[in-house]
Amino acid sequence: MKLKLIYPQWPKLPNQPRFNLPPMGPVSFAAALPADVDVDFCDENVEALDLQSPADLYAISCMLTCQTPRAYAIADELRAAGKTVIMGGIAIMLHHEEAAGHADSIFLGEAEGRMDAVFRDFAAGKLKPVYNFLGQFPDTALIGPARRDILKRELYNYRGVQMVDLVHASRGCRFNCFPCCTPFLGGRQFRPRPIDKVVAEMAAIPNNRLFIVDNSLAQDDQWEKDLFRAMAPLGKKWVSHPIKDDPEILKLAQAAGAWYVYQAIFDTSDFIRARIQRYKDHGIGVEGTIILGTDDQSLDDIKRLVDFLLEIDLDLAEFTVLTPFPHSAICAQLTEQGRILHRDWGRYTAGEVVFKPARMSVDELQWAYQYAWDSFYSEESKEFKMAKLYLDVLKKEQAPLTESLRPSNVKWGHQA
Repeated sequence: MKLKLIYPQWPKLPNQPRFNLPPMGPVSFAAALPADVDVDFCDENVEALDLQSPADLYAISCMLTCQTPRAYAIADELRAAGKTVIMGGIAIMLHHEEAAGHADSIFLGEAEGRMDAVFRDFAAGKLKPVYNFLGQFPDTALIGPARRDILKRELYNYRGVQMVDLVHASRGCRFNCFPCCTPFLGGRQFRPRPIDKVVAEMAAIPNNRLFIVDNSLAQDDQWEKDLFRAMAPLGKKWVSHPIKDDPEILKLAQAAGAWYVYQAIFDTSDFIRARIQRYKDHGIGVEGTIILGTDDQSLDDIKRLVDFLLEIDLDLAEFTVLTPFPHSAICAQLTEQGRILHRDWGRYTAGEVVFKPARMSVDELQWAYQYAWDSFYSEESKEFKMAKLYLDVLKKEQAPLTESLRPSNVKWGHQA
């Protein structure tokens, strides 16, 4: 059976880097498919989409809310031509009520152990309108290696350089951060994959640089320690979301190849200052992730926050506007308060104000968003700062080779 798997284009923001990372959702979905399904994958962000290419079934994988208008347009065009369309992914779960009107079938939840039944239904002409597994989580031991073979890997190079490959070591998150949809999508329970399977998948990826996309690695101390100990022999360098702020764990992360982390920064406290310094003391870079527009922020608060970020010498900063994505706590709050301006999903990019802020106007918050980007990168551009991080990882990658070539470590042969 031939499956055309489509990852729709999404609107890039002016402040975002120009390169694209290989998406995690489609390759994870492909790993759960029956063995007899032949996958033809198109990431519309890096190549043109050909809707005339023949397939038995068309699947659209959608991660971002701002992708949904394009996803619906693709689905509508395919169905108008008599094609059968199934849709799934994070954004479809968040928007399932309206997505159902654009597809023959929608799949909600995690795919492992469930796709055989879906494809049997399709083959029998009995595809269901909805396969709803929300809140019903499969055993993480069923998660196999992502199907990276469906990617056209050369399309994800940036200026001839191979960027990071994405991998995940766990699902779910025991935290309940107010802007996040994970409690709805993946549940509040931390669900780690077996460490041996995670490490085997990492070892098989033909890339020395990885992005561990878990919501947070800092969810179970013993698991985190065991994971880093198992990763260390791989010699790979990696990026992740937060690591536990613990001396032993940070030391193990450093030994396991931690390159830099994404760390949320909400205030200008000494706690944040010290936490960033502890990362750096262990040779781990930091990209701050900063949400602007929370109810406790004024325009002056945002200016002070940007000054603080420059003081603590972050390697990078990623600024976003607070955005009320469906099924998040902040969406429920702002909806109840009548503060959401519109639901034009293509503009829910986290770069545009779509709600009424509490302590400033819409225009002021939009101005502050651009001010933050411009001020933080006024002396060194984001591209320059990224290049410095890249040179740092090159040095780390070359260090073992340099050490092995030291005279004291080289055994010279002797002729008889």
